[in-house]
Amino acid sequence: MLRASAVCEEAGYPTASLVCEGFMRQAATTSVGLGLPNIPLALVPGHVGTQSKEELRHNILEVTTARVIENLTVAPAAKGETSEPGAREIIFRGGFKAVNRHFCDHEYSDGLPIVPPTREDVEAFLRFTERSRDDVLGVLLPDNRAATVWSVAVNGVMAGCRPEYMPILVALIEAMCDPEYGVEHSGNTPGGDTLIILNGPIIKELGFNYTQGALRDGFLPNTSIGRFWRLYLRNVAGFLPHKNDKATFGNTWRVVLAENEDVLRRIGWEPNSVEMGYVAGDNTVTISRFTGGGSLSSVSGSTPEEMLPYLADSVQRFTNWQITFTTSHGNGTLRPLVVVSPIIAETIAKAGWTKADVKRYLFEHARRPAWEFERQLRDWNIRGVWDLEEDVRLGRIPKVFHESDDPHRLVPIVWEPEDYMIAVSGDPLRNNAYIFAHNAFLGYPVGRKIALPAEWERLLAAREA
Repeated sequence: MLRASAVCEEAGYPTASLVCEGFMRQAATTSVGLGLPNIPLALVPGHVGTQSKEELRHNILEVTTARVIENLTVAPAAKGETSEPGAREIIFRGGFKAVNRHFCDHEYSDGLPIVPPTREDVEAFLRFTERSRDDVLGVLLPDNRAATVWSVAVNGVMAGCRPEYMPILVALIEAMCDPEYGVEHSGNTPGGDTLIILNGPIIKELGFNYTQGALRDGFLPNTSIGRFWRLYLRNVAGFLPHKNDKATFGNTWRVVLAENEDVLRRIGWEPNSVEMGYVAGDNTVTISRFTGGGSLSSVSGSTPEEMLPYLADSVQRFTNWQITFTTSHGNGTLRPLVVVSPIIAETIAKAGWTKADVKRYLFEHARRPAWEFERQLRDWNIRGVWDLEEDVRLGRIPKVFHESDDPHRLVPIVWEPEDYMIAVSGDPLRNNAYIFAHNAFLGYPVGRKIALPAEWERLLAAREA
């Protein structure tokens, strides 16, 4: 709404943006990023979703309407522009404790100690990329701030990364800047957070964990790069808690998930990078935002037919309110992720099943009754469009969602089998899995190839000397 109001204001048309009480601070912060710090706002008290019609009517007439009239008839008072330090300006001098106190007080930190980003350390990171330090990788909402190679290095240092991680960090921010990913939704209500999937020889070259304890912190590359992502979102994109980050219940940043490509080669399954359009053996990152999920213990069985029912049932259970992205709100942008341990993948592949076969099984079996699907949208998510029969008739969704009038017919949670993402990682001798519930177009999967400098091998050797 604020972006639409900003366009109107810049064209000379007065506006009044209606903002619920819980989002007033976000609106004020976002307006600064839009270049209009005095954009007119009209308060809507409380939360409209929990008010009766009488309460809502009273609040609108007694509070909101007067503000709307004022916004449309009286020019807002001018506000002074805020300035930021230059890209390479030294903003503080002091010891480790003093630096961390300064960074915490000015909201540059995630609350944990940071590594002070000295010029010397930043320069060490820049040696691991052939991009110019002033190259702009994109402009990030909501603050409309340029994402530069220099700022990537600065936040990499702060997160505790090593200089040789720099090519991965650059690729990640290139992906973050991709409009298809939708970085502007990073602070939305469900509190979804991004998972980074890593592929290629760089996994072993830099010592990423891809076996026991995958998704657990405690391994420097996996952990520090995951932290870097969140630091960059707050320090450059502008997602600060209680301001532009409006997650009701936030998730902590996630460590990097590196695939076990040794197992994938052995069983003949393609890595995630191939599904993202790259060649097996390419070093790549994939980013996607997930709102939650959970672990499956003991996916027992010696055949796909014994193992997959557990996976299918869990996928549809963990994908709950997110089905709003299947039809009314996202129209087919849901991409659930299933991470299976190597022994599960090996058992399934031993029976001749490909990854595509597994996706087909999930599509056909991770289903719920049509009446339950519609109730979720109509009564619990309060979506204006929820009638599956009408949606099919109007061509909004595939015919598979209304193959009969039976309210107990089972319908899928995604549009087609290829919408499922599958990754292989974790303890090689444990039959466990992990299901991630996707945030759809509010964090759509995007991949990037990692560009290594021409002197990569020499730089690594010099690091180890």
